[in-house]
Amino acid sequence: MPDVESSAAGPKPRSDAWRSAVTVLQEVQPPFIPAGAHAMTIVVEHPPGDPGTPAHRHPGPAFGYVLYGEMVFELEGEPPRVVRAGEVFWEPGGDVIHYQDGNNRDDIPVRFTVSMLCEPGKPMLTLVDEDELVQRRDRRVSAR
Repeated sequence: MPDVESSAAGPKPRSDAWRSAVTVLQEVQPPFIPAGAHAMTIVVEHPPGDPGTPAHRHPGPAFGYVLYGEMVFELEGEPPRVVRAGEVFWEPGGDVIHYQDGNNRDDIPVRFTVSMLCEPGKPMLTLVDEDELVQRRDRRVSAR
């Protein structure tokens, strides 16, 4: 087999664009990563005006990016906030309740991606029942 030869013009110069190609959107120190965790990336889309997933929790940290629209994001101990397309969010997972991920707009859908670390043998999302929500109501900033 013949050797590969360079073109007569020589090798192409390497671009320096990679030096400014990365923009850090968020950097956090997750408090809890389950032993033997595996990573999962999902896309979630809620139609216009949809309240989103009921109160839930994840077994490990989750990192998200809103692709389109606006999401109302509320974690236990934090006030609700709107996360818009191009913005990021994260949650530590474990025992923390995620109250809202609904669509903030009634005229367009919201679409976001979430990458999470999942504990083996546990579902990536567990709904929180009404009794627990009542017991922990003092931890919800919007309920005060």
